[in-house]
Amino acid sequence: METLTAIKNRRSVRAFAAKPVSQAQLEELIDCARLAPTARNVQPWEFIAIANKGTLEKLGSLIETGRFLAQSSACIAILCEDTKYYLEDGCAATQNILLAATELGIASCWVAGDKKDYCQKVKDLLGVPEKFKLVSLIALGYSDAKLPFPPKRTLKEVLHWEKF
Repeated sequence: METLTAIKNRRSVRAFAAKPVSQAQLEELIDCARLAPTARNVQPWEFIAIANKGTLEKLGSLIETGRFLAQSSACIAILCEDTKYYLEDGCAATQNILLAATELGIASCWVAGDKKDYCQKVKDLLGVPEKFKLVSLIALGYSDAKLPFPPKRTLKEVLHWEKF
C-alpha cells in the first residue's frame, strides 16, 4: 500500500474479530512510531505493547469512551516524558502507528490519554513511572466489516490560499 492510500483508507474501528495481532506486527508498528518527527530530536516516548486479554479488559473497564479495548486483540500505550513538546511528539508517533496499522491490514482506534481523568489509573495498571504522560492508547485488531467512509469536509471547504 502507498502512503497516500493508507492515509485515505484509515478508519477508526471499535469492533474486532477474535484474531491476534502478532508480536512481530506490534514490533513493526512501534518501530514506525519511534521514527516519527520529534521536536529537537528529544524522542521523549516510550511504548507499551499489550496483548494480555485480562489487561485489555481492565483497560476497557477504566475508560468509558474506550470500552472496546476489552475486545481488541492488542493495544499500544504511547507515553512521553513531560517535555516542552511531549504532546506533539506523542501524537506524531500515534499517527505513525495508525497509518502503519492500515498498511498492515490491522484495524485501529485512537483513544485519548493526555489530561483525561483515567490517566493515572491506566499508568498504575501498566506500571508507568510518574515522570511519563499518557498521550494515547491505540486499540488494534482485525475487522471483517466493510466500514463506511465517514463524511469529511471537502478540500474546497478547508483550503485557503495565501490568507484565511
